[in-house]
Amino acid sequence: MSQKAEYNKTLLLRTIGNVLILSSVAMMIKTFYLPVKQELQYALNSTFNKSYILSSTPTDSTSEPEDRRGLLAKALTGNEREVLIPQDTDFSIVIPKIGANSNVIGNVNSADESEYSNALLKGVAHALGTAFPGEGGHIFLFAHSTDYFWNIGSYNAVFYLLSKLEKNDEVNLFYKGQRYRYQVVSKQIVDPSQVEYITRKTNKEFLTLQTCWPPGTTLKRQLIFATRIVN
Repeated sequence: MSQKAEYNKTLLLRTIGNVLILSSVAMMIKTFYLPVKQELQYALNSTFNKSYILSSTPTDSTSEPEDRRGLLAKALTGNEREVLIPQDTDFSIVIPKIGANSNVIGNVNSADESEYSNALLKGVAHALGTAFPGEGGHIFLFAHSTDYFWNIGSYNAVFYLLSKLEKNDEVNLFYKGQRYRYQVVSKQIVDPSQVEYITRKTNKEFLTLQTCWPPGTTLKRQLIFATRIVN
């Protein structure tokens, strides 16, 4: 083989190697960017004692424009409290502790990948066949679940910090203009094959929240269990 041919072969192999490395790096960034961003935001909020509170007037539309500053700038100069206004009082979820605020898409078939993938691009999904707030049954909500880990970064990030919830933390659901409050009672990490949690029976209003675990993967499922607070 001539020296030129050997050089061209080496150059081609190096080019292919570089492309593969850059592709892998890009894939990792796409997959883990949102989880890392959410964790950083939570850490900064904890450091600077920032908290979220639920608006007492959910229909208020006079909120300030979105703050587009960087995470550190907002943490250093932002208010200690940030008001969360439900995105849609017809059906939405607000979790003050982790700053989660999203609309909920109702009656999503959790066994139909195409259907739930489309729903999760828009918000949190409510599993078809489970109860709605106020009905006294089991409500099952899930977010950013997918069979392909490289797609997770494209999905709604509202549940990335779900694992931060502890016993007695509050979860708020809005449905048909009414607010429903729930209190976390426990949490559990399970295998994706353990789908019996979707169809569980209960003699009181019970809420289950599901997301992927660890964030940015599809290895396990993080489940949060909460019961309704009735005043």
